[in-house]
Amino acid sequence: MEFLAQHIESLVFTADRPITVAEIGEALEHTFEMQFRKVEIKAVLEEITKKYQSDQFAFEMVGISNGYQFLTKGAYFNTVATYLKQTTKKKLSRAALETLSIVAYKQPVSKPEIEKIRGVSCDYAMQKLLEKELVTIVGRAETVGKPLLYGTSEKFMDYFGLKNIEDLPKPKDFKMPDTSVGEPAPIEEEVFTMTAKQLVSHSSGITDIVGDVMGAILSLDEKKVLPIEVESSSDEEE
Repeated sequence: MEFLAQHIESLVFTADRPITVAEIGEALEHTFEMQFRKVEIKAVLEEITKKYQSDQFAFEMVGISNGYQFLTKGAYFNTVATYLKQTTKKKLSRAALETLSIVAYKQPVSKPEIEKIRGVSCDYAMQKLLEKELVTIVGRAETVGKPLLYGTSEKFMDYFGLKNIEDLPKPKDFKMPDTSVGEPAPIEEEVFTMTAKQLVSHSSGITDIVGDVMGAILSLDEKKVLPIEVESSSDEEE
């Protein structure tokens, strides 16, 4: 199966998002006019993953959202982040990033809940996040008016190199009070507001926003660098 390695590497390198084993299999079947078992493809992917763990490579192949992608190694984050900061067009506001961080840690969450935490309207910020497919509608709350509930999207997971939402690091200031058995622990508004601001940076290295926008996410063993466009101008809705 060694002859497949370079073909699979080229597919992973070319894909603009994590490519799945099924997608790799379809491409290989079209090229070689024969089917390959998933176990065979996964075995090659494991070998490629081991290969790029070597210090001689500045990037590595990782499993993300049921797929595979080449990403920059954490050791080179500062260098790449500096470049991205210089070249990235700025489009997401601090308000949008604060809103995104609240959605990430409190999902599923409604706009009224987000606005209660931030103290201002989040209509414009939420619109931008939906346009960029970083958040998605996941249902409706069983409260008065049945407001829409929002959660993070697959695109969000891809940006931050997360396999599942449980991989989000727990902020140091995220202290959950004890509750009786079977009851969820409430999140204090002031704690969450602080957390949102701590998260208003992002793994692309945007350092001129408050704190580390998803700096908490970067702490996932100094994960990979993928660009999110950010706007450092004043908040649109504030």
